[in-house]
Amino acid sequence: MKQLLAILLIATSLLANKQIYCLAEAIYFESRGSSLADQAAVADVILNRVESSRYPDTICKVVHQYKQFSYYWDGKSDRMLDLDAKASATLLAVQVAKFGRFRGISEGSLFYHASYINPYWAKAYQLVGTIGQHKYYRISKD
Repeated sequence: MKQLLAILLIATSLLANKQIYCLAEAIYFESRGSSLADQAAVADVILNRVESSRYPDTICKVVHQYKQFSYYWDGKSDRMLDLDAKASATLLAVQVAKFGRFRGISEGSLFYHASYINPYWAKAYQLVGTIGQHKYYRISKD
């Protein structure tokens, strides 16, 4: 019980950090119900974008960039109502912030999409692979 309380206190204090909240929100909406590996890969793509000169330099700016993450631009509520999924996304975001990410899980991907759709842009990039419910892509090294 003390360990759970400690984790919740750390999570609460770190969630006061807007960047961590933006990451938790993106993990929640982009990969809720998927595997931990898929959720970690979604987080990795976001952080790959932060590190890339092609994208903004903060998590919130990457996630809120015009029409880049569908949940933010779909006009639906962005309230995290599934408490278990919210807790999972929050703990992963805190873990990434506090202890470092699962670097390389997405193999440098800057893009992903749900495996049940076929976006027009996918052919322009190199498919890295599928993790959970998403296909991951990076810029081709031609």
